[in-house]
Amino acid sequence: MPSATTFKLQRIETRAGPVALVTMDNGEDWRKPNTFGEEALRSLDEVLGRLRTRDWRGLLLTGKPFVFAAGADIDEFGDITPEQAREGSRVGHELFGRLRDLPFVSLAAINGAALGGGVEIALHCDYRTISSSVRHFACPEVFLGLIPGWGGTQLVPKLVGAEQAVRFVVESPLRQNRMLNGLQAFEAGFVDALFEPVEFLDESLEFLLRLIEEGPGKREPAADLTDVGEVCRKARARLDGQVHGAAPAPYRALELIEGAASWSLADGYAAEEDALAELLPGPQAQASVYSFFLVERRAKRSVGIPDSEPRRVARVGLAGAGQMARQLALLALRRLEVPVVLRDLTQEQVDEAVSWIHGELGELVARGRLAERKARFLGSIVSGSTDWGTFAGCDLVLEAVFEELALKKDVFARLEEIVSPECVLATNTSSLSVTEMGAGLAHPERVVGMHFFNPVAVLPLVELVRTSRTDDAALATAARVTHLLRKRGVLVRDAPAFVVNRLLSRTTTVLIDALEHGNTVEETDEAVLRMGVPMAPSVLLQMVGPRVANHVLHTLHDAFPDRFPLFATLDNFAAGRDEIVVVEHSPRSVDELHEGVLEALADEARHILADGVVAEAADIDTCLLLGAGYPFWLGGITKHLDQTGVSERVLGRPLATLGAGVSGELHDFSRLSAST
Repeated sequence: MPSATTFKLQRIETRAGPVALVTMDNGEDWRKPNTFGEEALRSLDEVLGRLRTRDWRGLLLTGKPFVFAAGADIDEFGDITPEQAREGSRVGHELFGRLRDLPFVSLAAINGAALGGGVEIALHCDYRTISSSVRHFACPEVFLGLIPGWGGTQLVPKLVGAEQAVRFVVESPLRQNRMLNGLQAFEAGFVDALFEPVEFLDESLEFLLRLIEEGPGKREPAADLTDVGEVCRKARARLDGQVHGAAPAPYRALELIEGAASWSLADGYAAEEDALAELLPGPQAQASVYSFFLVERRAKRSVGIPDSEPRRVARVGLAGAGQMARQLALLALRRLEVPVVLRDLTQEQVDEAVSWIHGELGELVARGRLAERKARFLGSIVSGSTDWGTFAGCDLVLEAVFEELALKKDVFARLEEIVSPECVLATNTSSLSVTEMGAGLAHPERVVGMHFFNPVAVLPLVELVRTSRTDDAALATAARVTHLLRKRGVLVRDAPAFVVNRLLSRTTTVLIDALEHGNTVEETDEAVLRMGVPMAPSVLLQMVGPRVANHVLHTLHDAFPDRFPLFATLDNFAAGRDEIVVVEHSPRSVDELHEGVLEALADEARHILADGVVAEAADIDTCLLLGAGYPFWLGGITKHLDQTGVSERVLGRPLATLGAGVSGELHDFSRLSAST
């Protein structure tokens, strides 16, 4: 755990007189950002007291190298009472308010990531500068089932207006936690100057000195908020279509933004305190705390991965040149910066894939995400062929061909004739038996599953599939490559459809059954959207492709026919026909369908744990958060099922109490036999 953040005060003699340089620093490197816990706030209190004791002319607030501040310490959020939440908000308001009321000009020099409370403390300064290197400037609290609780809902609209405030505080967090970079923050009006990183602190100090000598002194932002009512009304309508009332935080944030137009700052602070007292101890925020630890702590520890030396990967092959393969090739190029080769049936397919990759590299250059020189280099080390020999010298080959077991087995057999015995053979299968793919090979121990999710650039999950024969070195190599690709790997047993697709398919069985009993698509969509998931099932089906979804269902039906029946309707969809086959007209209410989905998910999660597909419920939740885009405030799914009592009703106990094999004894994955 990082050390507590301290506010370090340094006196700088300048031509305008003494300036206070205050640096926020927790003594760690940039990978462990500054946060505001109880000790940090005590440190701020002490520095604010010292700032009252001298004849200061100005204040410059900044962060340690590459980091400004990441806001409140989430470690202090768990099991919090309403009184504690209210007091935490009140203390922040009081301290930040004292910063705002200093009798001299203050400037926040935002040198690195500024999130949540980091943005809010900067807003309490009179002026702000930002480095062009900053990539993360945001108030992500709504993403966590909360609201900005240290003045953000009141100061942001007064600074940048209603439209920008709603986008920044409410809508961007709900769009996969979108953040502004330094240039965007400047263009949106959050900061007064944008400087290059090399001389950032010196230029920020010079900016402050000019304000002291020539500027208007302290100021009170007062954007025109006459349109705030209409802006918030439209935002609520969009919100209803997005979260369907499943999360209270975004609605509460809109109320606070609207109130900022007429309330005094003190009244606005009090309203934020009321909101935090209600939201932070609530189920959505507490589920978000749980999700945060899964994604930011547990998933990074590579739970279950053997402590074995991974093999060196200096050349990567992609068997296939379709949409998924080319996305994976681009990702490998950008993150590994090693030669990448693709192979497919025709040179036209290969050339089209390589051309697409070059085009994407060019687009990254145009958007300022990649240097032109680097793009030229990466473009020069990607190639393709129809010849299997192109894979010679590869250290890892990932197959991404059509979901057909015989085809994938043939690919691996061909590869084994070309690559060395140490080359890792990985499959991107979404549902098929990895064990069966390696059967008959001379070296099945180097076969492993690396199931990425589409779109690859967006979804960070990789289901790392270990068979009963996969050796430690192959798994460690796959896990290391996953990490270098900046993805999060979750270890799963080789079982039909693994975790995400198994749960999504179980949901599909409830919904298709409802369609075949007279429910409408709109009703089945609403039954799932009430959970707050980001995409309607009908839209997800079209994105995944009915043919793929039906193939996964058939795989699961072969393994578990009682829980995964087949449907003539899905067969029609897979064949390109829209016809719904109604077997009986007995529709259920949306409420009944919603409960039916939750009960099916609880039952299937129990089976996943009983089968030892993952070690514990936390792994199921990590998979859904990272691979299906489930919102943090839902806590994956098992947290929600436990909180709402569905687990108790269906299983007789919370899912959190179940481990692999249900008994609670965690299996040794290296000894698990595969199930098909």
